[in-house]
Amino acid sequence: MSLQAYQKAQRSAENPRDTEYRLFAQVTQALIEANKVGRANITQLVDALDWNRRLWSALAVDCSSKGNQLPDALRAQIISLSLWVSRFSSDAASTGASLEPLIDVNKSIMAGLSQRPAT
Repeated sequence: MSLQAYQKAQRSAENPRDTEYRLFAQVTQALIEANKVGRANITQLVDALDWNRRLWSALAVDCSSKGNQLPDALRAQIISLSLWVSRFSSDAASTGASLEPLIDVNKSIMAGLSQRPAT
């Protein structure tokens, strides 16, 4: 089986929660790697920050849509976090600050996504 066929099968078998977890894991790993090299590889740093910012922006857009079924308070918290991620990312890109706060937030989200709701 080709890699593309395997990836397609994996995506169709994943539930949305698993897909979100996988995406957060990929983005967070990029942040971890960029944090290690810092401004020594500015392209890697900016790319990781941009990817993370786009992920959070997409979450905020989804949470602001009328069809979103998450509780209002949770939606507001995600939108608030998205705004913080955007501001912090801009500051980190310009100052070279550690990306640990972004990494910690993403890991917290991943921990929540990995928990299974009670049936």
